[in-house]
This record gives sequence, C-alpha cells and structure tokens, in this order.
Amino acid sequence: MPKILIIEDEAAIRRVLAKILSEENDTYQVEEAQDGLEGIEKIKNDDYDLILCDIKMPKMDGVEVLEAVKKLKPEIPIVMISGHGDLDTAVNTMRLGAFDYISKPPDLNRLLNTVRNALDRKELVVENKLLKKKVSKNFEMVGESKAIMHIKDIIEKVAQTDARVLITGPNGTGKELVAHWLHDKSERNTGPMIEVNCAAIPSELIESELFGHIKGAFTSAIKDRAGKFEAANGGTIFLDEIGDMSLSAQAKVLRALQESRIQRVGSDKDIKVDVRVVAATNKNLKKEIEEGRFREDLYHRLAVILIQVPPLNDRREDIPMLIDYFANKIATEHGNTKKVFSTSAIKLLQNYDWTGNIRELRNVVERLIILGGNEVSETDVKLFASK
Repeated sequence: MPKILIIEDEAAIRRVLAKILSEENDTYQVEEAQDGLEGIEKIKNDDYDLILCDIKMPKMDGVEVLEAVKKLKPEIPIVMISGHGDLDTAVNTMRLGAFDYISKPPDLNRLLNTVRNALDRKELVVENKLLKKKVSKNFEMVGESKAIMHIKDIIEKVAQTDARVLITGPNGTGKELVAHWLHDKSERNTGPMIEVNCAAIPSELIESELFGHIKGAFTSAIKDRAGKFEAANGGTIFLDEIGDMSLSAQAKVLRALQESRIQRVGSDKDIKVDVRVVAATNKNLKKEIEEGRFREDLYHRLAVILIQVPPLNDRREDIPMLIDYFANKIATEHGNTKKVFSTSAIKLLQNYDWTGNIRELRNVVERLIILGGNEVSETDVKLFASK
C-alpha cells in the first residue's frame, strides 16, 4: 500500500490534496504534516513512498525539507507544491533532486499523473536496489576474524572516496572480493566494474586491451575498438595481477592516472576518462621495483591505500563460517538441500594447511558435499579431502 506524506501549512490545501488522492485510489495511505519540521520528524520515524511538499512554509521551507530528505532517505521521490510566485524556485528544486512540481490550485489530472509516475519511479529504485543486493551476494566477504574486520573497516572508510587502492595477498585469498566491495559501496556503484586479469593477457596485447586501438594499428586491427579504460568510464577498473604487466603498458597506465586521459594504440588523439583504479597483485612489488620489473612511480600512484588480504591459515577462526557459506551456495547452485558438516569434520578442516587458501577450501567443501554422507563426517574429510 503506497504511503504518501503531504507537508503543507495551509490546512485547506492539505485537505484537498488528501481528498483527491483518497478518491483516486483507496489503496493510498495519506498522512499530513503542517510544516517542514513536523514533516522531517515523520520522515525520520516512518517510511514513505512519496512526499508532496509546499515550498513556502514557516519554520522550515520546502527547499530545506528537500535538502534534508535527500540526506536522510534519498530514494523517496519529492513533488514540490508551488504558488504562482514560487515557479522559479520550483524549477530550481528539480536541479536539487525534486521529482517534479505542481502548481496551486492543483490540476486534478496533472496531480494524479505526477503521483503515479513518482510512485512508479520509487518502485523501480527499490527493485534495482534489491537486484544489486542479489548480485553483490556473489562477492560477499565472509568472516569475523580480526584481519577481516580490519579490512571491512578500511573499505567503509575508503569506498566513498576516489582514492586508488592496491590489494595484496597470496593467490586464492579473495582479493577480487575486496575490489568488488570497494566498488559496490562507492558512489560509482551505478557505473561499470571492469575487471582485467593482466596475467592472462599476452604482453603484446595488453595495451590494446586496456586502451583500445584504431583500425590498422597492427595486423589484426580490422576496426576501431574501445579498451577497458573507456568501458569503465564513470565506474571502476580492477587491474588484477598488475605485477605481471609489461613496462610499456605500465607507462601508459601511469599517464592515465596522472592525466585522466588515454590514447588508443595507433592514435595520437587523447580520450578523457573518469575511472577509479583498484589494483591487486600476489607479488612483492617493492622487490619487483628493485629488480627493474615494476615502475616505482606507478607503485606510488596505485598504493594510496594498501589492503593486505591474509592467507586462510592466518584466519582459521573464519573456516566454520566459510564452510557454512559455501555449503549454502553450493546447495543453491545444484538445487539440492544443504548438507551439514559435523563438528569434528569442521575441526579437522580447520587444522589443515590451506596452501590454496579460500579457493582450495571451496573446492574441498564441494567435493565433500558430493562424495560425503548426508552429514559430512570426520571420516568423509579423511577420505575425500585429499590433503
């Protein structure tokens, strides 16, 4: 049932608006506030699907209400109510985030169309948020160990900035999860998240992959092609295993970071890009610098914030939670009932040497679920974990 709040200091206007809405749709739940301060208190303490707000009011005017609501609950659409002399202000509120405005006295069709459109927009925003939460579940960071809580704390502080982040740690520890969390919690989360595995791309193709190319730039360049930096415009580019990038590509990445501009291979035309760069590596980049394989100036550009992801052996207390998480995920993927692991099976897995880290643990859990009994036992672990 859509819930609508009318904030209006003129009682007669409030009654007219409430009557129109109630008669149009008996599912609308309409509440009233006689000034901005009362309206803000109601918004703080309750959830609304739409707000109709007068512009000129005592104590707190409509522009102040609009600005406050955008900070408190930005997903709620706000329709401003303007008198004849308030039209310029009403138009300006659109720039501040108002959904629309209606004039006094309200035209019936205009009012109802605006209300319906605003409610449809609110429903779409909610659906998108739910969808985003479902997508984000693929990149959950599971665990409550001191090391993981420290990483989550850093992400909360850093995500809302555009600071570049370098994530380090052994293979299989979940560096890509950290990158996705940084993106999902940032202001850029409506933009693209583009991943590039620098180790998987041949050195002679990495520049074309990152920056694109023009037709004829090399033998197989049969048409113009945009690169990953252009694809990530307005969002985040995740350069995984950046320690494997060639020195020539490193120089171009450095220029992109310094100037927010790139050039496609074979072109001298600059293309402006607005991209946040998150990088990851399993290598010791300081050692790579000493041995001439990595640029020190690029390292300092990338490592504004450093996040070290620990190996699984250093966070064994998280293993029971990880086993439960993977058991749930695998059951969902296979369409089966979730299997339970016995306490002794979990303790045995906690004591193993996880050289392959979380990636290895996930594979072992799946193997035990397939091959083990209805309850995965210590015996199953000894038989099928293959350690």
